[in-house]
Parts: sequence; C-alpha cells; structure tokens
Amino acid sequence: MSPARTAARTPRTPPAARAARRRRALVALAVALVLALAPFTVVQAVGQRYVVPDPADVPARPVALVLGAGLTPAGTPTPYLARRLDAAVDLLDRGVVTTVLVSGDRSGPDHDEPGAMLTYLVEHGVPAEAVVRDDEGFDTVSSCVRAHDLLGVDAAVVVTQDYHLRRALFSCRTAGIDVVGVGVSAQSARPWQAVLWHARELPASTNAAWDALSR
Repeated sequence: MSPARTAARTPRTPPAARAARRRRALVALAVALVLALAPFTVVQAVGQRYVVPDPADVPARPVALVLGAGLTPAGTPTPYLARRLDAAVDLLDRGVVTTVLVSGDRSGPDHDEPGAMLTYLVEHGVPAEAVVRDDEGFDTVSSCVRAHDLLGVDAAVVVTQDYHLRRALFSCRTAGIDVVGVGVSAQSARPWQAVLWHARELPASTNAAWDALSR
C-alpha cells in the first residue's frame, strides 16, 4: 500500500477535539504564567507597603542602608550608586538618620565598593564615624541579613533605585528589619541598561521569595 493511500485513510481529528486541545494548552500556559509571576507579585506587593513616595515624609530611623551598585573603572561610585549616596546624605543632614550603613562587595584591593562609598560620603560632608561598612554585602539578601544578624540593625531606611526598592524592602523585612524605603532615579545614559535592570527584577524577586521561604 502506498504512503499516499495510507495518509488518505488516516482519520482527521474532529474540530471539537482540536479546539479542546487548544483550550488545554492555553490553560496550561496560563497556569505556568501565574506560577512564574506569583513570587514576583508577592515580593513587589509586600515591598510596596513600605515605600515612602516623598523623601520629605520619611519617618526617623537610626540607620540609612545604602546598597551597592557598582564602581566605575576609576574605582568611584557609578552614577546609580552616587544617587543612592546623595539621598543618604540628605537623610543624614535632615536628622532622619544618624548612621549610614554602606553594604557592598569588597572582592579585592582593586574592587572595594564599601570603601568607595565611604570616601564619597566623607567628601560630601559626612563624618567618617557616622558611616558603618559591610564588606560582604554581595547581594540584596545578604546585605539585609548581615545588617540584622551581624550588625544589629533593627530599623532602617533603605536607599536604592526605584525599580529595586520593593524587592530590597521585602528582603530586609523578611530578615527582621523594620524598614521603609526611598527610591532614587534609575535614569541612565544608556536606556537599554535601565530596561535590563528592570527586567532583572522578575528572576531576582523569585529568588528573594524562595530565600524568604527557606530561612
């Protein structure tokens, strides 16, 4: 028997069955999307509760927690990080906080993020004794956990870019810190970079949620 005749005799799937398959596929896709977005949604919703839209309304806390955001090739804070530090200086000048905790990566003599942050703050009028550094704040979760567990921070103002703020607040809250947050500009000279950082929040929020569950 020729292949053509065999194909001709193969019964066609009824339209109703094909429609049912499509519906099942769409339902499966919808469930997968819900499961993928659920951690992100929870993290963002929890963090949103503690965002202070206007820096003038930030309630007093003993510490401003400034999370690292990289260094330039010259070893100075990137524009993103400088904005965070400027906001911390403002909080300190207005008496909202009394101490600035700079948390970042000190992976070697050529990459000392907390050291560069300390230098920047001192150059902008902050007394060195008002700055505490954490050299092992390798990511948001570790910065929050170390601030609470090792440095005894129970209440703080978190200062970071607006796209990152809600996740940072979530992680610090689940680490046991009474935090509120101030968001600073995420504007970049390279627009694609800002898009990349925003997109990164989806997997990063998922990781933050799983970390909170596993603690």
